[in-house]
Amino acid sequence: MAHTPRSTTGAALVVGGGVAGIQCSLDLAEGGYKVYLVEKSPALGGHMAQLDKTFPTNDCSMCTLAPKLVEASRHLDIDIITNAELMELTGDPGSFNAKVFRRARFVDPAKCTSCNECVRVCPVKVRDNYNEGLGERTAIYKLYPQAIPGTYTVDKKGYAPCKSNCPVHTSAQGYIALIAEGRFEEAYRVASEPNPFPSVCGRVCAHPCETACTRASVDEAVSIAGLKRFACDHGAPAELPDKLPVLYDEKVAIVGGGPAGLSCARDLAQYGYATTVFEALPVAGGMLRVGIPDHRMPPDVLQREIDRICALGVDLRLNQRCGVDFTVEGLLDDGYHAVFLAPGLHTSAPAPVRGDDLDGCLKAVEFLRAVNLGHPLPVGDNVVVIGGGDVAFDTARAASRLTSAGGRAPEVTIAYRRTREEMPASREEIEEGLDEGVKLEYLAIPV
Repeated sequence: MAHTPRSTTGAALVVGGGVAGIQCSLDLAEGGYKVYLVEKSPALGGHMAQLDKTFPTNDCSMCTLAPKLVEASRHLDIDIITNAELMELTGDPGSFNAKVFRRARFVDPAKCTSCNECVRVCPVKVRDNYNEGLGERTAIYKLYPQAIPGTYTVDKKGYAPCKSNCPVHTSAQGYIALIAEGRFEEAYRVASEPNPFPSVCGRVCAHPCETACTRASVDEAVSIAGLKRFACDHGAPAELPDKLPVLYDEKVAIVGGGPAGLSCARDLAQYGYATTVFEALPVAGGMLRVGIPDHRMPPDVLQREIDRICALGVDLRLNQRCGVDFTVEGLLDDGYHAVFLAPGLHTSAPAPVRGDDLDGCLKAVEFLRAVNLGHPLPVGDNVVVIGGGDVAFDTARAASRLTSAGGRAPEVTIAYRRTREEMPASREEIEEGLDEGVKLEYLAIPV
C-alpha cells in the first residue's frame, strides 16, 4: 500500500497508548496527520495487554493487540513517546502547544537487543505492578514479552538515602544486594567504582550512609560499612588489574600520594592519560597510611589497593618532596602538561595551651606518623591525651600499644572538656578504647 505523505494535514497528539490510543493514532496517521503517541508506561498496550481474554468474542487479547502494536511501531507518521506524560497544554483549538515530560529509561535503545541477559544478573527485586503485585520482577525489565518498544527499562525512583548521604555517592544498596546473592566480586566492583579505597572506608569511614538508612526507623540501620569491608575482604580479585593503554600524549604530574592524589591517578589512567605521582614520604597512602594506626587500618590492606592503582600504569615515585627534589615549574619544563597538587595536611592545629612545646608534649598527627613509620618513640609510664575525637582515641590506643621507658605498657588517660555524650568520637571507638584499658576524664581542660 502506498505510504501517505508525512504531515499533509498537520500534527496530532494522542495521549494514552492503550488499544484505543493506538487505533486512534493509526486512523489519524492514515488520514495524513503526523501523530505523536504519548504513553506513561514504558510500552504501549495499556490494560488490554494484561488481559488473557476479551469479551464478548473470547478472542485472545494479544492476538487482537499485537498486529496494531506492530503497525503503529512501523508507521512512518507515528512517533511513539513512552515513559512520558503530558504536563501542560496551551493555545487554541487547531494550534496547541504541548509540554511532555519524558522519564529516562537508563538503557540505550540503539544498543538494547532485548536479549534478557540484564534481567538474569540484576540483583534488585521489586513488586511487579503489571501483574497486579502478585509477584516480583527485577529493577530492569520489559513490561511484557511482546512490548513495543522492545527496549528494556530501569526503574529508578531517585537515589537511595544511603547513596545520597555518601560523600562519593557509592551505591550501597547495589553492593549489599549483590552480597545477598553471594556475588562478592561484583559487590567489590560496585563499591570500588567511585572510590579506589573501599577497604579503607569499610574500616575507618564515619559511615554517614548508616545515619540516613531508613531501616533505622524500623529497628536499626543496616551495617553498611561492615558489609563493604566484607565485600572487599571476600570479593577483591587476587590478581592485579591489567595495565591500561595510554590514549593521549599529554602527561600529568601529581604531587602527593595520598587518597586525593592516588584517586586522581586512577581516574586519569582510566581516561587514558599517563601519570606520575610524587610522594614525599617513604610510603604511599598519605594520612591513610601515616595518620591511622595499624590496629584500625592494616598497612597490607591499604597497600593492596595502592598496588591495584599502580598496576593500571601509574608511575609512583617515593621520597620526592616538592620544593626540595623538584618544583612545579620544573615538572612543566620536563614535559608534563598539567600538575595536580594534592600535598595533604600533615601538620596538627596549634594548641592554645602554654607549655605545649615542652619535652614530652607531642602533637597527635606527628605522633601517629612517627608510630606508623616505625620511628623510635619512647613514652613515659603515664600518657595523657587531650581531646575527645577519633584522632584522640587513635592516639590513645596507639600509645597503649607502645612500651614505656620502664619496659611496660603505659597507662593512658583521655582528658576531655565535655561529657561522654558530647564526645565527637564514634561510639565504636569509645567502647573499644575502654575495652583496651584507656581511662576517660571528663570535664577536664588544660590551663
